Amino acid sequence: MSELHKFIFEGLPVRGMLVRLTDSWQEVLRRRSKAGDAFPEPVRRLTGEMAAAATLMQANIKFNGALILQVSGDGPVTLAVAEVQPDLAFRVTAKVVGAVAPDARLEAMLNVHGQGRCAITLDPKDKLPGQQAYQGVVPLHGDRREPLQQLSEVLEHYMLQSEQLDTRLVLAADDQVAAGLLIQRLPVEGAGNLGRPRNEDEIGLNEAYNRIAHLASTLTRDELLTLDAETVLRRLFWEETVRRFEPLAGANGPRFACTCSRERVGQMLRSLGRSEIDGIVVEQGRVEIACDFCGTKYDFDAVDVGGLFTPPTNQAPLPPGVH
Repeated sequence: MSELHKFIFEGLPVRGMLVRLTDSWQEVLRRRSKAGDAFPEPVRRLTGEMAAAATLMQANIKFNGALILQVSGDGPVTLAVAEVQPDLAFRVTAKVVGAVAPDARLEAMLNVHGQGRCAITLDPKDKLPGQQAYQGVVPLHGDRREPLQQLSEVLEHYMLQSEQLDTRLVLAADDQVAAGLLIQRLPVEGAGNLGRPRNEDEIGLNEAYNRIAHLASTLTRDELLTLDAETVLRRLFWEETVRRFEPLAGANGPRFACTCSRERVGQMLRSLGRSEIDGIVVEQGRVEIACDFCGTKYDFDAVDVGGLFTPPTNQAPLPPGVH
């Protein structure tokens, strides 16, 4: 069962989380395979890491809205998206337009000509009038313009640039598990910090964080994918005093769920305009839309399309007893 573990280090300004997506991640891949659109192995690895990372970030900020992690670029993968709701329901997809080498890393997939970007969007569930979603964007290269090869490096760079918080991320995914470990320095507060930007205190200088981040960095891909949370935390931090909280699992934990619906697909079709949709119906007999995230197919025939573009007041009343 997929699960999320939160913990803190007693007496130290450091917190952590560990996520393991198992059955939920396998369901994503099963649906993709069933739809006849299985991703190449490097893309499966990337989207799995994105699902784990986005889950960690959503759980970290407790935001009442969707957190959307997106990487886009100019390689054979033009877009990959992971979306996580406040209740930790997640979905993930990617658009692959060219051949992906078996050993392709981030640069070869998305940043071939240096145009790759990573965006994190916070889309509030209950927007106020005029309120826009917040979005932060960073390139897929470091401060010296060196291409970053791992998603974890990009997100660590994002957290430092956008949030002024030291963060260490370890991510891994295969066809069975998508997992991630996050270690983050908590901002120091108190009278001694008056007049100084709170989040910039001790960036890169806190000894406790640096020690724990170094320990986290020793976690191997195989260990993260194969060991349970208890074993991982014990092996890494056996000399630290770690206080763990009740893990989130099942209905309260991370799980696959898609927010697509026939109504939302209908709204999308209406936005394209009547003439374009009628043209598709004439040519193909119907409009068939498959959700990129979950593979669910939605069919709209000529009658359905007519209903989409007919105002409710002009539609014929239903027969008695039909609702």
